[in-house]
Amino acid sequence: MKAIVKNIDTGSDVAFDAYHPADEECFGRWLTVLVGPENEEGGHLYQVLACTPEWIQREFLHTGAVWGRHMLIVSRYDQGRIRRELDHYVEGCTGDNFWEIAQKVARIGAWEFEDYQS
Repeated sequence: MKAIVKNIDTGSDVAFDAYHPADEECFGRWLTVLVGPENEEGGHLYQVLACTPEWIQREFLHTGAVWGRHMLIVSRYDQGRIRRELDHYVEGCTGDNFWEIAQKVARIGAWEFEDYQS
């Protein structure tokens, strides 16, 4: 089975395709990424923080430390690059079923079903 990125949302009234930060060299933006089976409707949601090293330094300099889980760190804002990185990672995740794939995608994004127990 194969999964794909079906949608990327900025969590605001500005669509991902229309979003542009004020400073392309220093930005951080949480993205909601919908990932689902290639030939089926729907999918699961993941949160990924797309940001630059400069933004991390500016935001966390006063604390001296920051965890890096669920982050895509890019040198500058490049919408196409962000999309390609997400697509590349997700398309590389394979499994016998979508649940197996979803757990692999959860390594890079905060999954809506993280820690779910049946």
